[in-house]
Amino acid sequence: MINKLVTINARKFDFSLHRSWKARLVTAEGPLLTFLGQFEQDVIHPDLGSIEKGTHSIEYYWLDRWYSVFRFHEPEGAFRNFYCNINQPPVLSDEGELDYVDLDMDILVAGDHSYEILDREEFRENSLKYRYPELTVLNALDALQELVHLIDEREFPFDSTVPMDISALGGAV
Repeated sequence: MINKLVTINARKFDFSLHRSWKARLVTAEGPLLTFLGQFEQDVIHPDLGSIEKGTHSIEYYWLDRWYSVFRFHEPEGAFRNFYCNINQPPVLSDEGELDYVDLDMDILVAGDHSYEILDREEFRENSLKYRYPELTVLNALDALQELVHLIDEREFPFDSTVPMDISALGGAV
């Protein structure tokens, strides 16, 4: 399945589709799946601002963790920022779809590793709306703390093991 184009589906807790896009699976190492994606159109995002068509994303999903990390690069390859989702562990189907339930909280991380935790209120509201089980809430909050630790300590994927220039990764979506 390596080097295969995969459909990634972000879902709400009731499993309704929230967002969907395609990305190429570039590595699968144990529970870590790494994808390379590219924005097919300009996007205005409430937290990320204007994202230009051609912007690249290196997307890290762990099949056993309650978060995912996106590393964005401008179309010409320069590093832009990280965006982290708190989500239930994803499931990769044999048909080439990666599905995960987005639990609303996010972390926006700048190049200097300063960060902002986003959407805590949305998480609280949706935990009531969808009646998140207590274990789901606890796992989400633990995942948030784990991400903050990884950012603060500059651990993977927030370290220097990934080139800051997307062209060093080779290949296209």
